[in-house]
Amino acid sequence: MEASVQQGNYVQVYVMLPLDAVSVNNRFEKGDELREQLKRLVEAGVDGVMVDVWWGLVEGKGPRAYDWSAYKQLFQLVHEAGLKLKAIMSFHQCGGNVGDVVNIPIPQWVRNVGASDPDIFYTDQHGTRNIEYLTLGVDDQPLFHGRSAVQMYTDYMASFRDNMKEFLDAGVIVDIEVGLGPAGELRYPSYPQSHGWSFPGIGEFICYDKYLQADFKAAAAMVGHPEWEFPRDAGQYNDAPQRTRFFVDNGTYLTEQGRFFLAWYSNNLIKHGDKILDEANKVFLGHRVQLAIKISGIHWWYKVPSHAAEITAGYYNLHDRDGYRPIARMLKRHRASLNFTCAEMRDSEQSSQAMSAPEELVQQVGSFAGWREGLNMACENALPRYDPTAYNTILRNARPHGINKSGPPEHKLFGFTYLRLSNQLVEGQNYVNFKTFVDRMHANLPHDPCVDPVAPLQRSGPELTIEMILQAAQPKLDPFPFEEHTDLPVQGLGGIGGDVEGPSGGMGGEVQDPTGSMGGELPATV
Repeated sequence: MEASVQQGNYVQVYVMLPLDAVSVNNRFEKGDELREQLKRLVEAGVDGVMVDVWWGLVEGKGPRAYDWSAYKQLFQLVHEAGLKLKAIMSFHQCGGNVGDVVNIPIPQWVRNVGASDPDIFYTDQHGTRNIEYLTLGVDDQPLFHGRSAVQMYTDYMASFRDNMKEFLDAGVIVDIEVGLGPAGELRYPSYPQSHGWSFPGIGEFICYDKYLQADFKAAAAMVGHPEWEFPRDAGQYNDAPQRTRFFVDNGTYLTEQGRFFLAWYSNNLIKHGDKILDEANKVFLGHRVQLAIKISGIHWWYKVPSHAAEITAGYYNLHDRDGYRPIARMLKRHRASLNFTCAEMRDSEQSSQAMSAPEELVQQVGSFAGWREGLNMACENALPRYDPTAYNTILRNARPHGINKSGPPEHKLFGFTYLRLSNQLVEGQNYVNFKTFVDRMHANLPHDPCVDPVAPLQRSGPELTIEMILQAAQPKLDPFPFEEHTDLPVQGLGGIGGDVEGPSGGMGGEVQDPTGSMGGELPATV
């Protein structure tokens, strides 16, 4: 097979940088250590790196008082290493969950607004505020020194563009992932460990701030039901579906009122993403970057009819309704890509009590939210794994039908990001396994910095009504078939740390926290 033909099978590999690549004081203090680690990544053939660009650091001193100096030093180091860069606009808090090594809250001057108006934060049914991310209810409220939340995010991205022009022009920065919720993911903070959640709890609906409550009452009144309220029978964070009247089989989630609430809850999330991506598109218009968002891989309770844990997070996914394809339909308008997680996990590694199905979830999201909508689909692992079993699962998901000897596979990932860079990854047998994995993702081809070049970003397409977007929810079709095993496996010893507990991808024990993502929390879904 000619290399030019085989190149279509090449899947790019990125590595997520440490949470403290830039310190909590907004200083670049680990240049020497990171330089050596980047050398090891280059030797392994990695295509690039990904990094959180923390709002709480850059604009921490006051409104529009941006300080990009530390990130400029970091980006220069990446440039000198010859690696590409994916930058995350991290508008969420880092810290407060298992695995966190740093604490970076959102800017203090923003939190100060919450002292007099705590409803700027997501709120649960108990009145507990979640300060990880501003509620989408204030997207258009000019509460922050005259600016709305969307305006603050837009100004931040515009300042990033202006200050990082040299790296954008040089083709170093190739991807802008826009943070849209807790852990940088498009979702509600429905399963916060800081509020007592533990796996495999169904989580709670997080919409009790005054702004979202008012929005719901107005929406209910418009359909002639001003008496409707939020569900009172959906249980609490650590319940199982069968312990609630809402999520039990044939529960109240199927009633007219239940369906109305779930549509309102999930639609608001889509509108939130659509609004901010439209602004991001205008900011980066004409630059050779791809916009992206991240969706959380909530695989527990996937096998029960109500998909309870997904639904409380805002993914209205049922056996007869696709909760992810409407998000993809919205992304398609902005020419944005979708980044998903739990790509390393197998059903057989999960606790049976959680009714988990990470393999089916990846298959569904890849088939419908990704490939049927024509999006570039990327993935990442949930927790660090160094063993061949995890790598081979990723390889299977990256090319579900294996190598195509005639050209690009019909379905393949656009890229994969490994979470995250550490000395443990680049030493000993772990490094041997990782290097082999990168080779296999590249279809055993040499590293090619010119693969999948990024075109100048074009303007978003015409605005879609929510009704047009929701046409993608039904009918829910069968997913594309995936092979059971990859045809280019990693053969090697299990790496140190290869066994992680429970839904994080290990041997079925109890996990402490499947939340999180690239920023501060454990990577998105254990």
